[in-house]
Amino acid sequence: MATADWVEEPHGVLDPHDPAPPAWAFLPAAEIVRQAIEPDSGGLLRRRRPAAAPVLRVSDRFLTGHLDLRGVEFPYLLEFVRCRFEHAPDLRQAKLAGIEFNGCALPGLAGRNLRSDNDVLLVAGSVVQGTVDLTDGEIHGSLVLRGSKLFSAGGPALHADRLHLAGALLAANMQAEGEIRIPGLRTGGNVNFAGALLNNPKGFALNGNGVQVGGNLHLTPDGATGTPFRSVGQVLLASARVDSDFSLRGAKMAPRTEHSRPVPPDDPFYDPNATLVADRSKIDGNVNLDRGFASTGTVRMVNAHIGGSLRMAHASVDLSGGREPFRVAEATPGPYNDRSLHFDGTQIRGGIDARDAKVAGQVRLVDVQVQGSVLLDRAVLSNRGGDAVEARRFTCGGNLDARSATVFGSLLLPGIRVGANVDLRGSSLRAPGTYHRDRSAKPSLDLRVAHIGRDLIFADGLAEGEIRIRRAEIGRETNFHGAHLSAGTNGIALNAFGVRTQELRLDVATPPSGEIDLRHLHCASLTDNAALWQAGGRIELEEFRYDALGDPVPLDADTRVVERLRWLRHGMREVYRPGPYDQLAAMLRASGNEEHAATVLVEKQRRRYAALAEGASWTRPGIHLWSWLQRWMVGYGYRPMRALAWLVAILVSGSVWFAFIPVPLESNEDDHLVWNPVLYTLDLIVPIVDFGHKNKWTVGGASQWIGAAMVAAGWILATTVAAGVTRMLRRTS
Repeated sequence: MATADWVEEPHGVLDPHDPAPPAWAFLPAAEIVRQAIEPDSGGLLRRRRPAAAPVLRVSDRFLTGHLDLRGVEFPYLLEFVRCRFEHAPDLRQAKLAGIEFNGCALPGLAGRNLRSDNDVLLVAGSVVQGTVDLTDGEIHGSLVLRGSKLFSAGGPALHADRLHLAGALLAANMQAEGEIRIPGLRTGGNVNFAGALLNNPKGFALNGNGVQVGGNLHLTPDGATGTPFRSVGQVLLASARVDSDFSLRGAKMAPRTEHSRPVPPDDPFYDPNATLVADRSKIDGNVNLDRGFASTGTVRMVNAHIGGSLRMAHASVDLSGGREPFRVAEATPGPYNDRSLHFDGTQIRGGIDARDAKVAGQVRLVDVQVQGSVLLDRAVLSNRGGDAVEARRFTCGGNLDARSATVFGSLLLPGIRVGANVDLRGSSLRAPGTYHRDRSAKPSLDLRVAHIGRDLIFADGLAEGEIRIRRAEIGRETNFHGAHLSAGTNGIALNAFGVRTQELRLDVATPPSGEIDLRHLHCASLTDNAALWQAGGRIELEEFRYDALGDPVPLDADTRVVERLRWLRHGMREVYRPGPYDQLAAMLRASGNEEHAATVLVEKQRRRYAALAEGASWTRPGIHLWSWLQRWMVGYGYRPMRALAWLVAILVSGSVWFAFIPVPLESNEDDHLVWNPVLYTLDLIVPIVDFGHKNKWTVGGASQWIGAAMVAAGWILATTVAAGVTRMLRRTS
């Protein structure tokens, strides 16, 4: 006995699940204890020797009575193969060399405060019809539950609070009916539930509150069979600490069916239908919810810390009960009562990869910090009539890419900070939500006060509701090339009030169906097209500033300027506003295009007088006449060469007139001048400068009235010429 393993001689192969085992299989459980007692030991169990402990192996037996090892030190490795137990083995406060149940049937296992120097195993299809209780245990090896089946009888299937494992918890392909309870668990290695089925619809499928995992936490498909991890009930991993990766890759999760209290309205701290709750958890590696991961309840990780990346590529979180089509349809569900993803306050040191993901329900990412990039390419986010994504004050160190994504519901990103690009190229934003307070429409995309380091791209995108980017700061380009913009019930298609950007591209594919608000927007370069200015609503342009056009107007392209003026009139719905004309003229003048700038300013004055006349009553004809005279004679002061031509014409006509009248009377005999019709006419039409002729001669009759008219015309025309020369000198100085 001291040097060899004790092995009980078998009498046949026992089916441990046979309710009527054969007579030869019966063996008192106390006999196992007796076999380990030396004749000279005084009836006490021997202590473990420094060398490897011998193995006490029992196979194909129905163990009757109690296997009572409570509070003893047992020096052998116990190995039970295909054994059936009448009563739950009692290992409480025991100190064992190790124990294995291989293909056995047990009514439970009492192992509270168990100490084991080696592994504790329940493997090869062992079935436990009761609770496996390892509370406060200490195992210097691993706890192996591979292929076991645990069926609770009113309590947890596994009760292992504060269990301390020097090795790993290996439960691949395990099946549990009831709660797997391991709060406070500490392991030196992995926790592996690959391919396991945890079923507890009325509560926690896995209660791992505060677990500390020294390696990876795997809830993944089994490597050999490909069977995914499945859970029905909540997986609770609040305050968990995982030194490496936490993987739910390919897992299938469903929430519990009964809740402890009703859902409070607008409570950000309660998700009654959560399949995963990992609040305040700290994962040093990656969190993998990808490659076929599917959940029909909320995935919640609030105020967590992820040292690597969050991977959700090809994941599905569907709160619709299978009704969500994830495509455009006439009769579709939404909005949903519950959140699909809830990550408020979580810090992610890597990035988020959710390409090709499908999510039905609100994605909540308020105050989330991501140091890398966020990838949502080709994702489908659905919460029709509600918020598809709420990510206020979201921070992303790299790119936020959602190219060719489909969003049903509002995409709320106010106050976000993105280090590089926000790329929504080719995305479709549909069915935005409404505010609870007054049922008014929410925007389809809300980027108010956003800070984007490089580009905001919505090229070739489609929005069925307001795009709101008020007071956003975009470091380089804001791009709506080829976009389709339409207004929601508030009538606004694009709200870009106060935006700061270097390049603005508004060359949309089709005329927007609502208003465009560009007030107080500043950009260095503007690229637009006729479709923008044919918007279905008014285009607000107060204090809209741009330094140049992306497609500059050549000096000889007069039709381009006329076309732009027509765009302005249509965009402002024929309502006169001086600012847009001043801005266009200033831009043209800054590029050296003075003639076209004058054309714009002439049109501005024409519109101004038209607006004045519209608001007048009996003076309306006079205003129209005065406007017509200024436009055709001096171009409202912006055509000085036209005024000079009129001066020359008046000089010629006046000279001819005065040449055919009799020599007028001298009104001043002190000057000795010879009558000269040309100099007399020049003296009349040139103000300030006095050539001495108009005060020398006195004309009467019609000539007197003609002279007075020439004086008045001279003041107007000469002043216009002087103003034009002054502007020219100012530009060249």
